[in-house]
Amino acid sequence: MRRLVKAEFRRLFTTALWRWGPLAAVVCGGVLVGLATLVGPENFEPSMPGVRTEEGVRTVLSLTGLTVIVPALFGATAVTSEYRHKTITFTFLFAPRRQTVLAAKLLTYAVAGAAYGLVVTASAAAGLYGGAALRGVSVGAGPGTVAELLLRLAAAMTVYTMLGVGIGALLRNQTAALAALGLYLYMVEHALALIPGVNLIYPYLPGGATAALTNFNLISQAAAEISVSSARLLPPVLGALVLAAYAVTATALAIGVPMRRDVT
Repeated sequence: MRRLVKAEFRRLFTTALWRWGPLAAVVCGGVLVGLATLVGPENFEPSMPGVRTEEGVRTVLSLTGLTVIVPALFGATAVTSEYRHKTITFTFLFAPRRQTVLAAKLLTYAVAGAAYGLVVTASAAAGLYGGAALRGVSVGAGPGTVAELLLRLAAAMTVYTMLGVGIGALLRNQTAALAALGLYLYMVEHALALIPGVNLIYPYLPGGATAALTNFNLISQAAAEISVSSARLLPPVLGALVLAAYAVTATALAIGVPMRRDVT
């Protein structure tokens, strides 16, 4: 296992993911939060509390939840690229026990997802305080509250990386996996959240659980704008448990599905 994990990290550092990953994290964290702070949530449509209030700080930081697709794409690419470039055959020849190979991939990208999440949150904190300083306003939440929310966001990024690995193992085709993730996260989930009656399942979907964990309430506000009663989100602890359940499911998919398939 140690050798396989080491090999996976070596493979990761030979791809473009490790170069683009930190850049994407800074854009998704620092740039997004910094611009939102500079503009001011009170100038959004609909208007929201400004960063002088704790609610406004939570709103601005939770915007990074919109970018969970990025670590999911990284996780999916980690698996599908091996099928796309036909290197998976040599990988399984080198280590015939597929479950060990796949567990090593999952462990490697869970660590990479956590690292990505930490870069996102660090850059988001810099964007928040930097934007507030440029506007000449104070941040309405204490450092402890900001740190707690940022750690929740980092945990969500880690889970979505693992979900991406699971989707990649299930679909194997890189284009199909990336398209499925984009379609689901930005269209299907949002549509389900806005359909009366059907939206009762939204809190238990990955997006709903993430919204509960990260205090992301823009979907609920969008539903209110079109006079649709939105489902009540779960408490943050339950949201974290639902996300953990999805992580376990992704682990089972990533390890179990390739065990029953031919490589080609």
